[in-house]
Amino acid sequence: MNDEEKDLTLFYEGIQPRSSEFLFVIKVALQFVKGFRVLHFIGPCITVFGSARFKETDAYYADALAFGKRIAEMRFTTMTGGGPGIMEAANRGAFEQGGKSVGCNIKLPFEQKPNPYVQTSVTFKYFFVRKVLMVKYSYAFIILPGGFGTMDELFETLTLIQTKTIRQFPVVLFGKDFYQPMMDFLQMMATAGTISPDDLQLILLTDDVEEAMHHIQVHLKNNIAMKPPKRKWWLLEK
Repeated sequence: MNDEEKDLTLFYEGIQPRSSEFLFVIKVALQFVKGFRVLHFIGPCITVFGSARFKETDAYYADALAFGKRIAEMRFTTMTGGGPGIMEAANRGAFEQGGKSVGCNIKLPFEQKPNPYVQTSVTFKYFFVRKVLMVKYSYAFIILPGGFGTMDELFETLTLIQTKTIRQFPVVLFGKDFYQPMMDFLQMMATAGTISPDDLQLILLTDDVEEAMHHIQVHLKNNIAMKPPKRKWWLLEK
């Protein structure tokens, strides 16, 4: 177990010495600063999430590749978790189309490495820091089939939209066969009153790349300042 894993294990085991908890806060703050410095100038992003386990021969890999290309055509940056599978495909599509391709990687016990199509990469120690920054710099989410991590990112984003913490943030679920059972469950939640029926409108479920991109374009029109920030020499950004 490395030092970062020990930090998190101790943190989630309840009360620790004040010095240890203060040191953990400093480490988290430094991770945020690291992310800010790398991601501040990448431009408005559209994030593609999905499983790392899909191979190049899978249909969803081809769909993610198409999304990367379409995002590049919109002159947005394609952001992913930086790993293999769906993430690689989306970064590859943007890269091959001449667009910007960014990966926000995570340190894992099995050492997930950045895929070869990432132009700008930043690796985080903590999942929650990574997730916050991916939402911060993204203006839309495209969710292809994935596992626990993908579901975590999806539902946290929906919660932020539902509570109006972030606004005008289109979310696309891609893959009707995969996601229809989940949509049925969300409908049951609306029927039971645990969410509002209007909350179901926060998501577009589709199998059509063009429908997905049109949905995103409609929501983002006149909602983004495309002017890039200026670099500050006194922050060593030149």
